[in-house]
Amino acid sequence: MQISLHDVGGQILRVGVRRGQQRRPPLLLFNGIGANIELVEPFLDALDGPEAIIFDAPGVGGSPAPRLPYRPSMLARLSARLLDQLGHEQVDVLGVSWGGALAQQFAFQQGKRCRRLVLAATSPGHLMVPGRLSVLLKLATPRRYKDPDYMQRIAGDIYGGALRGSTELVHRHLRHVCWSSDYGYYLQLIACFGWSSLPWLHLLTQPTLVMAGTDDPIVPVTNGRILANLIPRACLSTIDDGHLFLITSACESAARISEFLS
Repeated sequence: MQISLHDVGGQILRVGVRRGQQRRPPLLLFNGIGANIELVEPFLDALDGPEAIIFDAPGVGGSPAPRLPYRPSMLARLSARLLDQLGHEQVDVLGVSWGGALAQQFAFQQGKRCRRLVLAATSPGHLMVPGRLSVLLKLATPRRYKDPDYMQRIAGDIYGGALRGSTELVHRHLRHVCWSSDYGYYLQLIACFGWSSLPWLHLLTQPTLVMAGTDDPIVPVTNGRILANLIPRACLSTIDDGHLFLITSACESAARISEFLS
């Protein structure tokens, strides 16, 4: 992974590029809430083929926080300008959890630039089938990223799947965390408040792979079924794991995504 800072319309972004095959479109990744570039390394290590592009959202990891709040539509435009700087006309797009909202927005707003779309552990936004209230309350603050002991205690409950009862997996996940600021985390929460893709999902034209974990306490698998039913060219693929299946079932996830993209 080659990491560098880019000034994109006045916003500094910390961008990671994993080199890959030049004859195919690169894969643009939108990460989950509070997640820095390094957290997806296990998935990228398992994914063969395309070049991968990922950036820390404003206020997360190594990207400075903006002065004003933003919306998914603004980040979609910012992403397009970043692609212009990197010299890419068209990409495949993968959105994970919170990043799934950005992926849907990008596919809708920058339709000609998005060849294929992968939505992992995500939902249509504000109008979704919610996870358990006790889990959502734990996600309302960034404490889990700042307090390793707290994360060890709650990881299985909030993420489900392979993290239930596996302190080693939690430890591996934590060592990639690069915390930036509470302000950046709350900006991400605010960004998607009231946002929903339900009114325009039927207008997405990209072939779409919707992936959902069967034991996901945050985004129940029903949300994946909703996305797959409303996006015209979508199919649903479930994985017997939790919310972080891209990381904890990296090889299986990467194989399915690679097959879809190629």
